[in-house]
Amino acid sequence: MQEEVESRTVTLTVSAAKMTGRVFKAAIAKYMQHKKEKQQEKVRAGPVKPQGKQTVKELIGQNQGVTNIEVSDKGIKDFDRIARRFGVDYAIKKDRSVSPPKYLIFFKARDADALTAAFTEYTANAVNREKRPSLLQKLREMRALVPEIKPNKVRNKDKGLEL
Repeated sequence: MQEEVESRTVTLTVSAAKMTGRVFKAAIAKYMQHKKEKQQEKVRAGPVKPQGKQTVKELIGQNQGVTNIEVSDKGIKDFDRIARRFGVDYAIKKDRSVSPPKYLIFFKARDADALTAAFTEYTANAVNREKRPSLLQKLREMRALVPEIKPNKVRNKDKGLEL
């Protein structure tokens, strides 16, 4: 039984060794054909329109009218997350000439309704964030209270020896 397995293994190895050149050539030919097909598909499909966050140049290049809103907030990442959820095509440009820096959010004119909904959710989150106390502040308060709590220093040697 063991000899049969060994002979089959050797036979398989030998036959595979004889075919490697042909198999490799066939695989390369198949890959090249696949690559050409993908390239032709891209040409037929035309240019891909970017969606979501993009550069101002890409946004203007879509010729659908661009409007902007000025935001002076540090939490621009929160807006980023919400705008992606609403499927808005937008671009963020930071205006460094003003201190603190302001952000200009450019978006397509046709996305105005979606952007309005995104901004209402963003402002609601910002208001809730202001109402809630900071987690770090809570930790500092708790750290100040810890030294006041004195542990019970009485120790009993006969713990657990109840009969």
